[in-house]
Amino acid sequence: MKYISICLIGLSVFFIHVVHAQTLIDRVIAVVDKEIITESELNERTTFLALQNRMDPNQPELRQQVLDGLVTEKLVLAQALIDSIEVTDDEVTRALDQQISNFIRQVGSEQRVEQMYGKSLARIKREYRSEIKNQLLVQRIRQQREATISVTRREVEDFFTSFRDSLPQVPEEFVLSHIYIVPKPDPTIEAETRKLMKSIRDSIKAGGDFADFAKRYSTDPGSASSGGDLGWEKRGVFVREFEETVFAMKEGDISDPLKTQFGIHIIQLLGRRGESVHARHILMSINKGSASDSATVDTLRSLRARILKGESFAELAHKYSEDDDTKSIGGDLGTLTIDQIQSDFAFQIKDMKAGEISEPQRTAVGASYGFHIIWMKNRTKPHPISLETDFKRVEQLALYMKRNKLNAEWIDELKKTIYYEIRY
Repeated sequence: MKYISICLIGLSVFFIHVVHAQTLIDRVIAVVDKEIITESELNERTTFLALQNRMDPNQPELRQQVLDGLVTEKLVLAQALIDSIEVTDDEVTRALDQQISNFIRQVGSEQRVEQMYGKSLARIKREYRSEIKNQLLVQRIRQQREATISVTRREVEDFFTSFRDSLPQVPEEFVLSHIYIVPKPDPTIEAETRKLMKSIRDSIKAGGDFADFAKRYSTDPGSASSGGDLGWEKRGVFVREFEETVFAMKEGDISDPLKTQFGIHIIQLLGRRGESVHARHILMSINKGSASDSATVDTLRSLRARILKGESFAELAHKYSEDDDTKSIGGDLGTLTIDQIQSDFAFQIKDMKAGEISEPQRTAVGASYGFHIIWMKNRTKPHPISLETDFKRVEQLALYMKRNKLNAEWIDELKKTIYYEIRY
């Protein structure tokens, strides 16, 4: 789980591709290994950056800079595939949900997003899973490379001496940890949902209209109105359990009720073309209920009381937290500024004092939610940067500059080993 805001390579680039995909005829302006860069992709990326920075999108220098950036992304992706870098379905789902959630907050509502792009959120998620996966692969290989880069104290001191006058003031910062728990669906409700879906499947097998049942019962807003039709999709679009099932089916088959992170599905395979399938489904989400929420809040209150009596926050986070990104490090969220934190989470911490542990708070994570308790380990006021008091920050700035230099050299090497051609 991430509470840090998504940067350009995530949210904005993702939705640039949403717009780009609506172009039917396009001109290829660059080829990098097995990937292409189209003119509309360059136009959309350039326009977006120009709007962000109040620049003229027709400036040749800006367009060339953007094209260079696109080529770099494709080169790194090609190397990630060569190195067999992998990301999981759950990682892709979390990143996709997070990016869409951020975009909804920016434009105001889910309906507004769907109006802007002429398709449902569910369809956007299905169509752009592969794009998000590529972004994560690029991020993963960069992280692996950068993990081996470090700076000496002498390099940090030299950096500070050279750039002291241009370094920004240190903003207010928060050092945070949390314990996060997701309410569990009532087993009785899940069993009842599965029983109802089995009954629907039996009715369809007995001659019932699949599309009619989907329109009446499916909770998938992106496909219910069209009888559950998911269209033609390639491997890698669906979550793992769904994909393994649908690609093992024969045309006309109707699956048994199948559980995924979204709920219980019934799937029918309508057609197959090579590594693409045409399927439809009925999805019924599993309601958690107020009792599940209350039980989760009670658990967190109990943990908070134990911490206040002297037990270790980190040890309890490691044992009980369900935030896979932080539980192994004791719930540590790191040192963050207010503009790096999602708005609902920022509201929860704005009045907390150093050392305080919050009451349980509900927090949104993509299309789902959970509850957490927050430990404000420390908070510092804004101040001018200093080598004595902010050595770690200066060290990170020096490391950032060194990484950029080494990454530029790496990209130059990739250009010598991976095929690319500019046709612009």
